[in-house]
Amino acid sequence: MEGPGQDGEQNMDQEKFLPIANIGRIMKDALPKDKEAKIAKDARETVQECVSDFISFITSEACEKCMNDKRRTINGNDLIYAMR
Repeated sequence: MEGPGQDGEQNMDQEKFLPIANIGRIMKDALPKDKEAKIAKDARETVQECVSDFISFITSEACEKCMNDKRRTINGNDLIYAMR
């Protein structure tokens, strides 16, 4: 049985992630079409978490550039700069 508040914490964690169905679809599309490979649930969840961390990191770097440039809106060039 779960302790108090654990259910709410799990829901808050899931809110910051992309939908697992979308992650699974992207992963499946990357596999060869002639193979019947399956993707484990823990693999989808791991990629889901990694994608969230990557987006957070890139956004943070782009935001820092905006602040240094005295702007308030992140644009595509800021994201490209952050990835470099």
